[in-house]
Amino acid sequence: KSDKTASSDKHHRTMLLLTRACEDLEKERQDREEEKVRYLGEKLPPLQLSGMSLEELQNLCKELHGKIDIVDEERYDCESKVGKHNKDIHELKLKVQDLGGKFKKPALRKVRVSADEMMRALLGSKHKGSMDLRANLKSVKKEDVLTTEVGDWRKNVEAMSGMEGRKKMFDTGA
Repeated sequence: KSDKTASSDKHHRTMLLLTRACEDLEKERQDREEEKVRYLGEKLPPLQLSGMSLEELQNLCKELHGKIDIVDEERYDCESKVGKHNKDIHELKLKVQDLGGKFKKPALRKVRVSADEMMRALLGSKHKGSMDLRANLKSVKKEDVLTTEVGDWRKNVEAMSGMEGRKKMFDTGA
């Protein structure tokens, strides 16, 4: 099939689906209307007002007001239940989105471990005796620090920088 006929077929199928959906919606509306009429016919019998005295009419009005109050309470209860369920559904949707997305990594706890315990954990039974880390540190004498010249590092800046004479080239402006 060519692109034009494929597009035409797709458009035709879409139009069929839309017309079918419209027919279904109209049928559902008619069914709801018929159900409403049937329900009201059961719950609300026709009123016979002719031949009633004023007191009977007042009693009938009071009875109808009582029924209206009961129906209003039921409607309010249903609305509050629907609102609560909608809120629960929204919260559950948010939870599903959170779970479907990124996972939060749990925070790691700080654990104090001495050097001996760490070596035992790493090496197992091979580690013997305690390890004194300060014994292996290099010792520095104060006299060595004081005898070195302060200007010593300034003399070798160019050699230490790795520029090998390029600094002079920049200084002269070449």
